[in-house]
Amino acid sequence: MSEGPGAAAPVPPEWWRRLHELWLAAVQVEDVTALATRVYAALLELPGAGAVVGARWEAGRPRYLRLRTEREDAPVTWVPTSPDWPGGPVPRHLDMPGDSPAVRWSGPDAVQPLVRPLLRPHAAGTVLECVFTLHTGDAAGLWVAFAHEVPADARPVLSELLAQVAGVLALSNRRILESQDHERRQARDAFLAEASLQMDESLDVEETLRRVARLAVPAIADGCVVHLFRPDGGFEPVATAHVAAGAQAWLGDVARHDDWLTARLRGASQHTRGVVLKDDGLAGGPFGSGAVGDGKTIRALSVSPLRARGRVLGTLTFLYHRDDTSLSDLPTLTDLARRAALAIDTATLYDQRRQNVEMLQRQLLPRGLPRVPGVELSAAYEVGDPTLDVGGDFYDAVLADERVSLFIGDVCGRGAEAAAFTALARHTLRTLLEDGTPPGRALARLNRALIGEKASRFVTALVVTLEPAPDGGWDAVIAGGGHPWPLVRRDGGAVEEVPAHGLLLGVVPDAVWAQTRIRLREGDAMVLFTDGLTEARSADGTCFERQLPEVLRRIAPIGASTPAQLVAAASEFRDIGDDDTAVLIARMKGRP
Repeated sequence: MSEGPGAAAPVPPEWWRRLHELWLAAVQVEDVTALATRVYAALLELPGAGAVVGARWEAGRPRYLRLRTEREDAPVTWVPTSPDWPGGPVPRHLDMPGDSPAVRWSGPDAVQPLVRPLLRPHAAGTVLECVFTLHTGDAAGLWVAFAHEVPADARPVLSELLAQVAGVLALSNRRILESQDHERRQARDAFLAEASLQMDESLDVEETLRRVARLAVPAIADGCVVHLFRPDGGFEPVATAHVAAGAQAWLGDVARHDDWLTARLRGASQHTRGVVLKDDGLAGGPFGSGAVGDGKTIRALSVSPLRARGRVLGTLTFLYHRDDTSLSDLPTLTDLARRAALAIDTATLYDQRRQNVEMLQRQLLPRGLPRVPGVELSAAYEVGDPTLDVGGDFYDAVLADERVSLFIGDVCGRGAEAAAFTALARHTLRTLLEDGTPPGRALARLNRALIGEKASRFVTALVVTLEPAPDGGWDAVIAGGGHPWPLVRRDGGAVEEVPAHGLLLGVVPDAVWAQTRIRLREGDAMVLFTDGLTEARSADGTCFERQLPEVLRRIAPIGASTPAQLVAAASEFRDIGDDDTAVLIARMKGRP
């Protein structure tokens, strides 16, 4: 393979085909090291070449050296760097012109100091040196040691050849890094998409925070803590997670009580993109090499503010025991924190709105039912629609002298407008019945009030007035306006439906509602309900209305829990339908 002293070192014709093969490989290989192995083997095929050395610098510091000699069975020599490695920085004496490779010829004793010890045993003549930049800002180098001096007329061709080889390696390195970056972006986007889906599935603040912590560990970090600002300005940890089960209690205690961590979190919450603490930044705290216990092995801490709709809600903290993770970059953490903050803020707003809706709903229902001598009153109400809108179901009971009047109704639809007409209907009927207005006339007055308000929603209602009967029982006077008919459950268990014909309210002016009268005795029960009970449907479309009389018959004795039992039975039966349900029951007892 070697020529005599002073012999030329021409490039064999087949070597240009080898160069073409290297260019093809550059766009196919997934690991630049595999391509480098082929490059070294090809360079050693040059006449007189005895050794090839490759080097790489990262951030201006040597990263590794690699030696390959002309012996085919000789192993590749790797020389990894360390903090105290004496290798020098990138050889600036080559005056590298931007992205173009810098090529020069030199003797074995004049090459870069870090490769000199590797080349000296293999280079008796000339060394061809090429240093080139990588698109990441790093640099790499190739050295080909020849056994004899290479003539001047052969050097330009070899210089061009080595420059093209450097181009092959630079191109391959760039393509591989871009491919890896693309894969990381895809992994990051997939992770963030999954995180959003998981967090969006819950509208409970605490559950949302727990999901954030569970998603982050171990996908992003080894530990995670979520802090929220309290209304009084304090910082409270609301979710923690750690890969080591034994460290959970420790992390929770640190998150709640450590003043050093609290101060760092408050500082980081003022940043837009968060901060990373490591090395000296961990000094004095419960993490890092100067700490004790579980925190000693933590290498870094990242803190991202939870910022949503112009407010900082808290912080999202990640703990790292390992040096690197493909997803642990600040843009990803900032994006995750932003999504988590929006999910938390949405859940918080949802919870506040739910509380407001519940408060409004309570205002539309009686605080309690009156105590009536000789009559036991009981009621139950269940919200069927999971949306945050007030339902239109209402009920109440009022006393007027010796009479007690019950009413129940339903305003079409949900929301603020339905709530307004619900309040109008309930308070109108209550006022009329307290003044002793008969059921039919009370419905007529309510109908006029709704039409006068130009109601855009119809209302159904049922009114029952119980009057003491001479024989010790009660006469029930009933009027209905488009509402489900009431049931009477007799003391012996029989169940009867009481017709209560009548038009919907708020539709036809000057309509009239007829009244029905029945006798109730001790042990009998009058059962009023909204259509949410009867229209609960099974999977085959069967309505609970067909089951209701039998379910009511089996309940014994009728008591204060009966309305809730009926609501529960309908809920268990329901596969289709989500309307609100109200049940009001009056059970006759012995007259005083």
